[in-house]
Amino acid sequence: MSGYIILGILLVFVLVFVYYFNRLNVLSNIIDNSWAQIDVQLKKRADLVPNLVETVKGYAAHEKSIFEAVSDARARMMGAKTIEEKDQAGNVLAGTLKSLFAIAENYPELKANQNFLMLQEELSGIENKVAYARQHYNDSVLIFNNLVTTLPGSIFAGILSKKTRTYLEIESKEREPVKVQF
Repeated sequence: MSGYIILGILLVFVLVFVYYFNRLNVLSNIIDNSWAQIDVQLKKRADLVPNLVETVKGYAAHEKSIFEAVSDARARMMGAKTIEEKDQAGNVLAGTLKSLFAIAENYPELKANQNFLMLQEELSGIENKVAYARQHYNDSVLIFNNLVTTLPGSIFAGILSKKTRTYLEIESKEREPVKVQF
């Protein structure tokens, strides 16, 4: 009789272990997939940049420094290896693109150019997708981190050497309130 009890307890432990093993790995895969989706959108953004720069160059050839900054930011993003490096480089690229669009405001003919408008609209769509993908990534990290840091998940996470994942965060300068002046 006691053999059945021990066998039953062992079976329950094995089933719980398998559940947590699978749950931790599924959540880890979801996080990896979420990052891959962000990476795809960042690559699309980087691929649009040369076309955008060439379109603007025709109208604002004397704005050489911004073109160099955009090209440097794109190269930095394409060369980034880790999630953190890619996220930071993507933020730098987004900042330089804002500068490029600010310059475009000074050229009414450029703002009316169909190629420029199409590229700007496509870039805006990609920015929205990047924002959504970042939100999904952070939501996935939250679920994973909750499982890894609460009982009994933390016990199994320790056995399986699973650690909490890092959230994607915006840069501190992006947190500053926008100043509107009239």
